[in-house]
Amino acid sequence: MEAVIGTFLPFLLIMGVMWFMMIRPQQKQAKVRQAMIDNMQPGNHVITIGGLHGVLEEVNRATQTVVIDCEGVYLTFNLSAISSVKESASTSEIEPVADVEEMPVDSDVVAES
Repeated sequence: MEAVIGTFLPFLLIMGVMWFMMIRPQQKQAKVRQAMIDNMQPGNHVITIGGLHGVLEEVNRATQTVVIDCEGVYLTFNLSAISSVKESASTSEIEPVADVEEMPVDSDVVAES
């Protein structure tokens, strides 16, 4: 009996470590992703897995699709194509770019002799 336990103990330890190191974190990540998809609402800023940035216009959970507004172009994607979701920001929260002093061009540079 001890030989059987001694033979299977390393195998069981390896399986336990593999579960804690690989499977468990993937399950947690899947739960976070599902919560993100469940909480998506029109008006949220999203990024697709292809890197497309836009604003959610419509979320259709029955067909598992979303419509994204990308500067006036409306595109339809599967829900699984959404990589990340950010809460919508009103235009008043966006700070304008500060005035930047213009760089001199070659004609403005005078060579010292």
